[in-house]
Amino acid sequence: MVTSESLLKAADSQSLPPVEKWNPEYCGELNLQIKKDGSWFYEGTPIGRRRMQNLFSRIIKKESDDYFLVTPVEKVKIQVEWMPFTIIDFDLVETESGKVLRFTDNCDNQFDLLDNEQWIVDESQGQPLPIVNVRRNLYASFSRSCYYRLLETAEFIEEGDQSHMQVISNGLIFSLGNISE
Repeated sequence: MVTSESLLKAADSQSLPPVEKWNPEYCGELNLQIKKDGSWFYEGTPIGRRRMQNLFSRIIKKESDDYFLVTPVEKVKIQVEWMPFTIIDFDLVETESGKVLRFTDNCDNQFDLLDNEQWIVDESQGQPLPIVNVRRNLYASFSRSCYYRLLETAEFIEEGDQSHMQVISNGLIFSLGNISE
């Protein structure tokens, strides 16, 4: 029998369930929404228990432009305003391969920026904003304060009549976008 206690214990586990291998039948829509700022709401009420939010974040699956919570036997659609995760902190850490940006998101995922495929400059919000792949095809945006902090660490580069901002992680350059005068 699955209890709320066993579910919360699963949320603390370090291994992620293989949701990409699960293809259960669609069971309808759940009134769960992830707002642009990374806050989670169920039936219009904020989800106050972080462990419950973290549990749900472990079973998110994206198909086309839709997001679902999946188990081996159920699949329910949820609403995501922009990205399912929000980066709330980062550090520049020394690794065997050099300095690497290590991000932490609002669901306690921690991951390193190691290759170009993880980083996208998205313009769907009316301005160029970086998003980072957390896992599978799930991305994180940056909280406002974390984004400004990232800008403070970025390098300003002028090349001819173009200027842009960039950060370096794992020896690779990641653009924060062009700067127009």
